[in-house]
Amino acid sequence: MMEERANLMHMMKLSIKVLLQSAMSLGRSLDTDHAPLQQFFVVMEHCLKHGLKVKKSFIGQNKSFFGPLELVEKLCPEASDIATSVKNLPELKTAVGRGRAWLYLALMQKKLADYLKVLVDNKHLLSEFYEPEALMMEEEGMVIVGLLVGLNVLDANLCLKGEDLDSQVGVIDFSLYLKDVQELDGGKEQERITDVLDQKNYVEELNRHLSCTVGDLQAKIDSLEKTNSKLQEELSAAEGRICSLQEEQHQLREQNELIRERSEKSVEITKQDTKVELDTYKQTRQGLDEMYSDVWKQLKEEKRVRLELEKELELQIGMKTEMEIAMKLLEKDTHEKQDTLVALRQQLEEVKAINLQMFRKVQNAESSLQQKNETITSFEGRTNQVLSNMKQMEERLQHSERARQGAEEQSHKLQQELGGRVGALQQQLAQLHAQCSSLEKELKSEKEQRQALQRELQHEKDNSSLLQTELQQVKGLKKELRELQDEKVELQKVCDEQEQALQEMGLHLSQSKLKMEDIKEVNKALKGHTWLKDDEATHCKQCEKEFSISRRKHHCRNCGHIFCNTCSSNELALPSYPKPVRVCDSCHTLLLQRCSSTAS
Repeated sequence: MMEERANLMHMMKLSIKVLLQSAMSLGRSLDTDHAPLQQFFVVMEHCLKHGLKVKKSFIGQNKSFFGPLELVEKLCPEASDIATSVKNLPELKTAVGRGRAWLYLALMQKKLADYLKVLVDNKHLLSEFYEPEALMMEEEGMVIVGLLVGLNVLDANLCLKGEDLDSQVGVIDFSLYLKDVQELDGGKEQERITDVLDQKNYVEELNRHLSCTVGDLQAKIDSLEKTNSKLQEELSAAEGRICSLQEEQHQLREQNELIRERSEKSVEITKQDTKVELDTYKQTRQGLDEMYSDVWKQLKEEKRVRLELEKELELQIGMKTEMEIAMKLLEKDTHEKQDTLVALRQQLEEVKAINLQMFRKVQNAESSLQQKNETITSFEGRTNQVLSNMKQMEERLQHSERARQGAEEQSHKLQQELGGRVGALQQQLAQLHAQCSSLEKELKSEKEQRQALQRELQHEKDNSSLLQTELQQVKGLKKELRELQDEKVELQKVCDEQEQALQEMGLHLSQSKLKMEDIKEVNKALKGHTWLKDDEATHCKQCEKEFSISRRKHHCRNCGHIFCNTCSSNELALPSYPKPVRVCDSCHTLLLQRCSSTAS
């Protein structure tokens, strides 16, 4: 691998040197027919293929250098134009041809060195495609990128249309690089000899590589021959299967003819049966006509009634399928109404639970209100007691001050009158001082009691303010209680309406069950207008009022449209129903007019 890298690097140096010399001699613009340029691309292709990993697939081994070049589009957004133009070329069918076209376009853009430098810098991405000792993974790759920078001085005008890039053979022509040894100077002769020997070693290595590729191709040819023999065996087996299938097809055709004959016979038998049924049906129809003639007692209008009944029969033949659909719709309607009944019952239970919770909250609020009123009255009594105690203490204080003032006045008078009786009076004065000190102590204790009473009074005032705020809260609770009572009344009304609706729906369900039984009895002979689905009608067709839980939907048995209870409360006996059924007002008037016209 080291020798191959060295040989390829020497060949790249020689090809770039020869290409630059020829371009300088001819001019800097080159085309696709220039031989040194073609050999440069061949050497570049060998450099990119060196150490390339082989990817195996079900077709065979794939060894293409276009995979690493596709990474340039991800690493350098400027190369996206080259990738799109290469993919849009219709004549390129292999990855090798796309890689050669990519090199042509990069050289024309003068960015081949830049793109390859981006690849060499990201060796962790190249490790997916190359072996660790490949030329692009070693230092020689950076040397080749440096050599390619010199090609930016050239102008390449390469035409890709019409070029067969897929089938070109990439063989290096050494005749461009080999020179006569005799023309060499004495100082450079040895270096050129070594170059020639290196070229010889490279040629030998290339021959060895070509022999390996020839062996691989021979192995592929053998595998293709084996697959070809297998395909021929499968083809012969497929031909045998085709013959057997043709015989089966012939048998199936004969069976098909027998089945067709049998079906024709069965069709004739069914036609005869239908004729017999029609005859019996006509006979029954005549009996019905006689019954109608006996009921209406009009022999002259018998033919008219018969014609009308025949028209109704034509309608009844088509009504059978529609009545089955109506049966299914009625079953769905009953299931939906049962579901709504369950939901309404759940809502009623929830409303009752809410009412019980609201009633308990009201009771709790009333009990707390009574307790707070009692505490307010007790606090008011305590404040009155404290105020009376304070008044008594103030009166005692005033009385003690008056006694003190009187004692002082008496002592002053005694001092003036009895100046000589100092000793006795001093004792009395000491007693008075003692009394005064005791009175002062009492005064201090009373002052402390007064301060304590004032504190208690302040505390009671704070309590009274808190009670006032609680009173305001109680008033708010009373308002909430009133609102809750109003809501309770509204909920009670809603509850009553829902109970009424439930009762009506229960009656309707019982009626619908009876009607279902009647419809099942008459289902085989019934036929009429198409009924509207419940989902299609949201308003009454006559009064155009919106349907709700209290205003339910009703089908007219004559026209099939949906009306409310007020617009379809009439009942009449129709020819397709044995009992009187619900009809709308317009159909009621129309049918009465018909009956009156037929009676006249």
